[in-house]
Amino acid sequence: MNSRGLIRSMMIIGSTQVVNIALSIFRQKILAVLLGPNGIGLLSLYTSLQGLVAQVAGLGMQNSGVREIAAARDDAEALSRVKRVLLLAHLAQGGLAMACVWFLRDQIAEWLFQDPAYATNVGLVGIAILLALLAAAHTALLQGLRRIGDLGRVTVLGAFAATVVGLAAVLTLGQAGLIWFVLAQPLFNLIAARWFVGRVPQAAAPAPRLRDTPSIWLPMARLGFAFMLGGLMTTATLLVVRGQITQNLGLEAAGQFAAAWGITMTYVGFLLSSMSADYYPRLTEVIADKPAAVALMNDQAQLGLAIGGPVLLVLIGWAPWVISLLYSREFSPAVELLQWQSVGNIFKLASWSLSFSVVAAAKAKTYVLLEASFNIVFLTLIFLLLPKYGLTITATAFVTGYIVYFATAYIQARYLHRYRMTALTRNLLLLHVALGSALLILATIHQPAAFIAAPLLGAATGILGLRTVLAKTGPEGRLAGRLTFFFQRAGWPIRTAP
Repeated sequence: MNSRGLIRSMMIIGSTQVVNIALSIFRQKILAVLLGPNGIGLLSLYTSLQGLVAQVAGLGMQNSGVREIAAARDDAEALSRVKRVLLLAHLAQGGLAMACVWFLRDQIAEWLFQDPAYATNVGLVGIAILLALLAAAHTALLQGLRRIGDLGRVTVLGAFAATVVGLAAVLTLGQAGLIWFVLAQPLFNLIAARWFVGRVPQAAAPAPRLRDTPSIWLPMARLGFAFMLGGLMTTATLLVVRGQITQNLGLEAAGQFAAAWGITMTYVGFLLSSMSADYYPRLTEVIADKPAAVALMNDQAQLGLAIGGPVLLVLIGWAPWVISLLYSREFSPAVELLQWQSVGNIFKLASWSLSFSVVAAAKAKTYVLLEASFNIVFLTLIFLLLPKYGLTITATAFVTGYIVYFATAYIQARYLHRYRMTALTRNLLLLHVALGSALLILATIHQPAAFIAAPLLGAATGILGLRTVLAKTGPEGRLAGRLTFFFQRAGWPIRTAP
């Protein structure tokens, strides 16, 4: 069953993301103890520089490459061509980015650190950019071929090796060893990914011709550019919003916004990355078959809401405790922002499966329009209303932006694929929106009552979500069989989807 494969992939990638996040927290804690805020700040500047340049130099081709590989996986000759072009493109683009960073290292060091002594390390960040792009090309191949287990192993092995090497360098060299964190992660990701790609069975196919390269590269670059533009749009929006908050309300308010945003993006990003690993290439394979694509889109939306919705409900009621645990009581203004953003993320979960249908269909301009729909609404409301309503407007703008985003994604999916929500998808969405809104109102009126109600509602919707998952996967397996039997004995039997 499609749903069983989707859930299995989500569990694999989700577990690797948990390990990755745990290693990240461990690294940050050790670095904070060894080097203090200066060390953390320096590492963040290195990684920000690497991430920004890699995002631009990559042209989003890791994402578009996944689509092309998934579409060509049953054609050995086409797959060989796409694989070759993807690797050559990332090598060439990464090499160019590395050269630019190296030759401009003095100017970048002066601009970023106000100290030319960092020029050599800035140049070394250029090497990390090349390694990161080569690793991205190999992981795109694994994802496109739906080698989800190998993809998860690359993530864990790369993160673990980078943690060991990076911490050893810092213990030996002090702050000067931080650059090894930046170099080690993409290096070990590349080594691990190259190993697993080498184990993929290779079908006999003619060697690709060099003259075919531009005709293969151009469509990938065009669609990839839309990915890159969407990512840069969001990055720029966040930068402008933080600037507006700082100018109008002060640096402390910007910190409150950053705290809520960080929790929101960590949880939702974790969930969406877990779901996308298998869903995106799977959807690409069937995108020309509209009924099959629509069925898969509904399946993924249902799984996203069934699994993610209950946690968002709990987050609304328990926001004060979560903020206090992860930050401190000084961040209490961030509680309201986190609660509103959790409601907005219900719409984000529902729209996510629809937005990928635009990418799978290779509609680059439509994808840019979709990403712009949230950013324009979010920015406009903040520019107009922040001085009058203060920090709260960032939360309501977030919800409004994702309502518009969902509506835009639905219209585009309806136009491109004749998409229609099934009754189950619609009911899950309406249920979580209604409960999330009710909890938000209750939290505003009486927070202790919301603290009690949230886990109860989360448990109730979690049971409903579990039934949804079991109905799609069937009773195969020891745990699934026991849960199915439990529901049957409780007088609430599960009708397995055909």
